[in-house]
Amino acid sequence: MERKYWHSAFCGATELELKQNKADLEFETEHILNKEPIKMDMLIIKKQPDVTIKNEIGRIFRGHNVVEFKGSGDDLSIDVYHKVVAYACLYKSMGRHIDERPAKDITVTMIREAYPRELFKLLEDADICSEEKFPGIYYLTGNVMFPTQIIVTRQLSDEHASLRILSKQAHEEDVRRFIQEARIATEPGDLQNIDAVLQVSVSANEVLYRRVREDHVMCQALEDLMQDKIVEKQEQQTAKNLKELMKNMKLTAEQAMQALGISDSDKPRYMAML
Repeated sequence: MERKYWHSAFCGATELELKQNKADLEFETEHILNKEPIKMDMLIIKKQPDVTIKNEIGRIFRGHNVVEFKGSGDDLSIDVYHKVVAYACLYKSMGRHIDERPAKDITVTMIREAYPRELFKLLEDADICSEEKFPGIYYLTGNVMFPTQIIVTRQLSDEHASLRILSKQAHEEDVRRFIQEARIATEPGDLQNIDAVLQVSVSANEVLYRRVREDHVMCQALEDLMQDKIVEKQEQQTAKNLKELMKNMKLTAEQAMQALGISDSDKPRYMAML
C-alpha cells in the first residue's frame, strides 16, 4: 500500500484522537519546512497555552508539536529519530524573528505500530531514558533537545481505536469499537477523517472486514459510514460495464444504458463518465 494512503489515514486518526480539543488545536498536514521538499508528517499548533489536552497522546503538547508517523512495515531507527529532531530544529529556526518559537515550546512525537526495541537501546546508550507514562506512550528524558514522546500504537489502550486500526494486523475488537464510536459522529470534518481511516484499514485488512460484515449490525454501520465510497465504487463499475457493452455489443451509449436499466435522471451523470 502506498505510503501516502497510510499517512492520510494517520492524520485523520490523530484528529479523531484529539477531537475533544479540536477548537484548541490547529492541524497542518505535511507542513513544508522550506522551499525544498522537506515536510513533517504533521504539525499541531496549540492555540491557547493554558488549555489541557484531554487525550493521552496530547498531554505532552506545548505550543508547537512536530509529529512523525511510521506506517506498517516502516522503520523507526536512530537515524529517523535524529531526522525528526532535525525537523523540529529547522522549524524552530524559521520563525519571523529570533526565538519566536522557543525550544521549550516545541515537542516531538514519533508514532509506530511496533515497539522500536533497537531504537530505545541506542537512545539509552546516548543517555536518553524512556518512561512509559501511559500504555504505549513513552516519554524521553535526559539528553533530549525537545520534550519527546514515542507512541507504540499496538500497546495503546482500547480508547485509541482510530490509531490501533491503522495496521495490517488490526484486531477485530478495535475495528468494532471504532465503527461503534464513529456511528455517532456528525461533524463533517470528523466524518471525513473517519472515512480516511476506514479506507486504509479496510484495504489493509480485507479478511477481517469481511468477517465483521457478517454481523448485520456492523455491516450496516460500516456501509453507512462508507456510503459515499460504496456509491462511487458502484458507479465506477456500472460505467465500466457500459463501456464493455458499447465495445463488445457495438451499442450506442443510450442503448447500453437502456440495457442496464439506468434511469433517465442518472443518464447524464453516466454519459459524463464515458
